[in-house]
Amino acid sequence: MADLGFWGWILIGAVAGVIGKLIMPGKDPGGCIVTILLGIAGALLAGFVAQALGLAVRGWFATYLAAIAGAVVILVIYRLIIRNRRV
Repeated sequence: MADLGFWGWILIGAVAGVIGKLIMPGKDPGGCIVTILLGIAGALLAGFVAQALGLAVRGWFATYLAAIAGAVVILVIYRLIIRNRRV
């Protein structure tokens, strides 16, 4: 992904986290900060996976799509961990 700088990652993280939560609604602990961190982690995950697979993520649209997909994956993993903890 492009060199976005600190505020660029925060912006992409916030947008990806919010959209990821809209795709997978439910009761999850955490507020805005957790949502942003979820999106940032998703963006990083998507970037690492794309690089490992030899795929290029270019442009804002592709970057956001990859970050949203990564945020959804992170949210699924998070919910699985929390669900197993409660049992």
